[in-house]
Amino acid sequence: MQFQVMNSPFNQEQVDLLNRLLSTMTESQKIWLSGYLAGPQVSEFSGASAPVQEGSSADQSNAGEPLQSQTREVTLLYGSQTGNGQSLAEDMAQKLEKKDFNVTLTSMDDFKAKALKKVEDLLLITSTHGDGDPPDNAMTFYDFLFSKKAPNLEGVRFSVLSLGDSSYEFFCQTGKEFDHRLEELGAERLYARVDCDLDFEEPAEEWFDAVAGKLTAEQQNNNAEAPAAGTVDFPDDQPIYSRTNPFKAEILENFNLNGRGSNKETRHLELDLEGSNMVFEPGDSLGIFPENDPVLADKLIEEMSWNPEATVEINKHGEIRSLREALISMFEITTLTKPLLEKASSLTESEALSNLLEPDNKEELKTYLNGRDLVDLVRDFGPWQASAQDFIHIMRKIPVRLYSIASSLKANPDEVHLTIGAVRYDAHGRNRTGVCSGQCSERSETGDTLPVFIQRNPNFKLPETPDTPVIMIGAGTGVAPYRAFLEEREETGDQGGNWLFFGEQHFVTDFLYQIEWQKWLKEGMLSRMDVAFSRDTSEKVYVQHRMLERSQDLYQWLESGAHVYVCGDETYMAKDVHEALVTVFEQEGGMTRDDAEAHLSEMRKQKRYQRDVY
Repeated sequence: MQFQVMNSPFNQEQVDLLNRLLSTMTESQKIWLSGYLAGPQVSEFSGASAPVQEGSSADQSNAGEPLQSQTREVTLLYGSQTGNGQSLAEDMAQKLEKKDFNVTLTSMDDFKAKALKKVEDLLLITSTHGDGDPPDNAMTFYDFLFSKKAPNLEGVRFSVLSLGDSSYEFFCQTGKEFDHRLEELGAERLYARVDCDLDFEEPAEEWFDAVAGKLTAEQQNNNAEAPAAGTVDFPDDQPIYSRTNPFKAEILENFNLNGRGSNKETRHLELDLEGSNMVFEPGDSLGIFPENDPVLADKLIEEMSWNPEATVEINKHGEIRSLREALISMFEITTLTKPLLEKASSLTESEALSNLLEPDNKEELKTYLNGRDLVDLVRDFGPWQASAQDFIHIMRKIPVRLYSIASSLKANPDEVHLTIGAVRYDAHGRNRTGVCSGQCSERSETGDTLPVFIQRNPNFKLPETPDTPVIMIGAGTGVAPYRAFLEEREETGDQGGNWLFFGEQHFVTDFLYQIEWQKWLKEGMLSRMDVAFSRDTSEKVYVQHRMLERSQDLYQWLESGAHVYVCGDETYMAKDVHEALVTVFEQEGGMTRDDAEAHLSEMRKQKRYQRDVY
């Protein structure tokens, strides 16, 4: 339904108010309002109830009370490390509310786990982190569910949407464990678990449609039919940019932060967001849809003797692209996964590939997958009885790359800055380059555009109270969000102390953003800075060593309420930093190890210990 000012009794201001109101209303609110407007009007709208009409079949003792929809409560819990799971959960909660469901939406750790047995319909959306671990904001819930305190869940219905990356051994492990455990506790499966790879949008939508369809079908017999009020929908020339509709941002600056002689290359990119209406906060990430190196795509085409201009279907909707365009811009060709090899085995009679996929050859398969790409696969296991279209069907989409934003929108309106380390290495007789980092460092110049979107990360945010001190720990490109933190705090005049621990290889060539940090130190915006350049001394020194050297001061900051942030490599740096924090609490706070771990866990629940690790 669409109002036009010229044909209605409303002026433009009233139309705008109606538009804003109706866009926020649930279906039940619209139905109630339509009934209210259809009946005799009361003198004041505020607090009024729609009267029951004379002759109505409704119970006269309830006259004046709005009718309530008879629906089961839906509890939607998410565990999300980078924000994908939370974004999906928020979107699905809105859709369920529009279908007139009562929805409770929260992260797993913010949910009172003891109330789990009172839940009616439970929907879980969770990612898997690291080596099969739950994300940070799901750990407490996970521990409770797998403890002896977990209640009997008979009467609870559930369904799980699991997010993961099939290139990892423990693909969607957390979702699988939740699914199994809920059934073990007596809950009834409402709909089968769906495991999503990096291109999760379509399977996630199918899961939601199936779950919502079952819930809707069940409630249709319980609710009285009533015409739904239409929303006021005015055409808007301004598109909404998102993951499904990325904005083409022009590159304003693209230069190397490392000095001459460094064995690293770290690009600083500044992108123009003017006209996008995109907003973000420090701690959020920018998603980039990258393209494969055309040289690699051409090598694959040549290896398989394909026609680069032949057309292929790229999705189930029948969209057509040339083969070369599809391999450059649509499909992943740089990474091998076990699911890909299993599908490829049906396209060749190679015994070597069949043997590699045998359960007893798990370690051999893991070794083979490391550092190889699709060119290696087709060279190693031919001949192939497969067309280009056959290969397109088994390949997954190029995964989006997420980078921590290195700037404050308040300090740099209509811009977003990134810090991207170029990935280059030699493996199996060939030079390899990271997909997105290679594109940004080798094939992108000022004036070019990149398709981008904002990925919110509510699990990595500055304190709400402006005078709260913060401790920022990062190595290499992990320092990016802290540049955004300081720009933001400088712009807003926050008075909290700021302490940075930064690590890299060499002081002379690898001190990223050195001039800016020194400026903030001089001005007092940066209270303290401790650096560790691991290759400048005979004994390697890392950020965790600097933390232990400053353990007494660090403990005092923590006891005064400081928030701690860790950004960077999870496998080594983040684990070592966590261990250092435990040691600080043991040494300076007189805690046992268990108490120190519990203290850090409590800090995490209070949002005082936040990590953005990968």
